Amino acid sequence: MNEVTKSIERAQAKFVVMAEDVSPPEILFHVPLLCEEKGVPYGYISTKKELGNASRINIGSSAIAIESFGTANENVLDDILKKLESLKK
Repeated sequence: MNEVTKSIERAQAKFVVMAEDVSPPEILFHVPLLCEEKGVPYGYISTKKELGNASRINIGSSAIAIESFGTANENVLDDILKKLESLKK
């Protein structure tokens, strides 16, 4: 959580993903507020284990901040944001 918070505050985060099964949930309360304040898009995934596996760290993770998508994946963020917007409707 500390590294995710730092990444958002330093304007390095391009996208933040949080796990829904974090306990206690208060651990993540500041992250969506901080993301909105800094204009960083964010989303949720069901479990810490899924988030850890998706980020290839092989342990559960409460949240991750994506700072770079790589040169071959420039349109990935736009696609993700469009899908998130459609889910919010």
